[in-house]
Amino acid sequence: MATPKREGSLEAPTRHALDWKNPDFYDENKLMHELERVFDLCHGCRRCVSLCHSFPTLFDLVDNSETMEVDGVKKDDYWQVVDHCYLCDLCYMTKCPYIPPHEWNIDFPHLMLRAKAVKYKKGEVKFRDKVLTSTDLVGSLAGIPVVSGVVNTLNQNKTFRKVLNKVLEVHPDAIVPAYHSHTGRARVRETSKLSQTQAVHAGRTSGKVAIFVTCYGNRNEPEIVEDMCKVFEHNGIPVTTLDQEQCCGMPKLELGDLEAVAKAKQVNIPAMLNLINQGWDIITPVPSCVLMFKQELPLMFPDDEDVKRVKAHIYDPFEYLMLRHKEGKLNTEFKQSLGKVSYHTSCHLRVQNIGYKTREVLELVPDTKVELLERCSGHDGTYAVKSEFHDISMKICRPIFNKVQQTKPNYYGSDCPMAGHQIENGLSDEMPAPTHPMTMLRMAYGLS
Repeated sequence: MATPKREGSLEAPTRHALDWKNPDFYDENKLMHELERVFDLCHGCRRCVSLCHSFPTLFDLVDNSETMEVDGVKKDDYWQVVDHCYLCDLCYMTKCPYIPPHEWNIDFPHLMLRAKAVKYKKGEVKFRDKVLTSTDLVGSLAGIPVVSGVVNTLNQNKTFRKVLNKVLEVHPDAIVPAYHSHTGRARVRETSKLSQTQAVHAGRTSGKVAIFVTCYGNRNEPEIVEDMCKVFEHNGIPVTTLDQEQCCGMPKLELGDLEAVAKAKQVNIPAMLNLINQGWDIITPVPSCVLMFKQELPLMFPDDEDVKRVKAHIYDPFEYLMLRHKEGKLNTEFKQSLGKVSYHTSCHLRVQNIGYKTREVLELVPDTKVELLERCSGHDGTYAVKSEFHDISMKICRPIFNKVQQTKPNYYGSDCPMAGHQIENGLSDEMPAPTHPMTMLRMAYGLS
């Protein structure tokens, strides 16, 4: 294959806005034409074969076809490639040499998103997938007192999980999150003590933060949100929550339901903007949620000034702490070491291009050695729990299982709590449960 001229190849990568309001975006014939074009270029390169399962699926389809080229692959089989993409963005951010401004103009994740949107618009989405991505509804029902206990007990019952597999196609061996009636939002209200008048501005940080708790942080692991509140207030940073919030929209984005993403935006952006205008910065405990407001919504709504303003004021929590440390405002009086830590950095954190801020903060703790795990966990929120994808997700995560098992750290965990449990699922029984990095930091400070 001849190499084309790469005019402007020394320029910084360009991410084009998602043209999802254009009727052509949903034209299946035009989609198939673009899929064939991009798949042919990917087939000739194969640099991304080690990432998710989309690329091995594509290359196997090509290699097993009569022509051993993309033109020998049935168009209906293209959907197999689409189904295995969970929009981690790593192919665009770290591997692909043909992203804009290269004339081949490849944005594989956005092409997969377009295909998912076409599939959703056609109604070719399982009931299970609609349920799994309705995180606010499921969390509010499963988080009802008494109900949460029943749900959690059933989810640990092997017989029930086999039934759930048959009825809803949720793999019986997948770790599913617990549900709590004592929410993350309630815990922040109970834990926060500092007045916003005590905030100290430093660099581009206002010194007071509002936590976008997220559906996961509110109902599934509220203790992480509580730990975040304790750590930030220990550093003299007042903490509050949004007056109202919905799921960030990432699960619906991955489903291709872009209108649902837009509806969530209509609730979350005004609520965030209200606090930003009062001088608050925004943080959130789940990297995917940060990415939604830093990247996905700005690409869906490139001309929305409110979205741009939120983008400028939302932070990964460890990014925020390191910005404070740069200005000499981070409390570094740690009470105990963490020893050996195996730290997994999630895909949706890596593609934010902020560096390894979690590792940098944890390495400030005396007598603490942090081993960085950069491989994808294969979880993606819902991908790893689906019956047809669970075994593949575990295969993707196997290098991480092996590394943690060999290292036998004092603690291991990920910024993405779901990725932490995916790692846990592949470890031997004698290994402990994962510890979220924010919980590790609370422990290092000696906070109860």
